[in-house]
Amino acid sequence: SSGINAEWPLRPGDHAGEVGANDIYAGQMAVLGRTKEAPIIQHMWDQEKVHRAKMNELIVEHRVRPTVLLPIWRAAGFALGAGTALIGKEGAMACTVAVEDTIVTHYTDQIREIIDQGKEEEYKELLQIIKKFRDEELEHHDTGIEHGAELAPQYKLLTKVIKLGCQTAIKIAERV
Repeated sequence: SSGINAEWPLRPGDHAGEVGANDIYAGQMAVLGRTKEAPIIQHMWDQEKVHRAKMNELIVEHRVRPTVLLPIWRAAGFALGAGTALIGKEGAMACTVAVEDTIVTHYTDQIREIIDQGKEEEYKELLQIIKKFRDEELEHHDTGIEHGAELAPQYKLLTKVIKLGCQTAIKIAERV
């Protein structure tokens, strides 16, 4: 055995997602850090930093192997954050909406899976963490909408492409 815990419901995609989200916000702040939107982005990033720290703790504690593609995810996350921020605040907010929507769906599926398996008691602490993170991600999604995401050029196409990219990244992170 490799010492990897295949039974634990936390997956490499959870960790990669929280690391990637941090890098997306870092990219957004690199571009929009001196604008009036900076405090809003910083607030969301600060919450993501807590998520990343907890995921880093959990993957060590429960021997979950992080994806080997983490360096690529980090660079892609920063590029996505900076690239969409270059479109303007609406682009950054559209990115936030798309990413957070994907993560909310991912966490909701994971919560449902644990409950469907009747393992709520066994994974009570993890469920609380995932629910808290999911709720904060939903808050970020709503913040993006409130701050003009839908005014981004080609909003529907932009968010569709970003969501597809995130879903693909999660699937790959689960396997590699």
